[in-house]
Amino acid sequence: MDYQLLPSTDDPYLVFYMPASPDGHAFQAKVELRYLPAPGKWFLSISDAITGEVYVNQIPVICSYEVLNDLLYPFRWLFQGSGIGSFFCVKGTDQPSSPDPGRHNLKEFILLWGDQWKEALRET
Repeated sequence: MDYQLLPSTDDPYLVFYMPASPDGHAFQAKVELRYLPAPGKWFLSISDAITGEVYVNQIPVICSYEVLNDLLYPFRWLFQGSGIGSFFCVKGTDQPSSPDPGRHNLKEFILLWGDQWKEALRET
């Protein structure tokens, strides 16, 4: 599995389309990152771009620090236990201006998404 580095900007709504194939279940993934001002956080959604089926709906994007945190780990039951993939948010600078991405500092973090869930990544 290859991880995709998701480009980030100051736009509060980002959409990426990419092919995905968790456990051979091929589909065109629509990956959305959305900033919601009321909670002051970024949220991640993943759906099938063709059918519109939503697999992950607005989970908060939180940064991994000491332990690598796969934000899609709770969704590993999808696709007969193969999961929807893995998503990681890690700091991209030594001292980000906030612990988690905020409205104007998403570029201070690295966002990685891969379409296969791997237990080994959780242990590194």
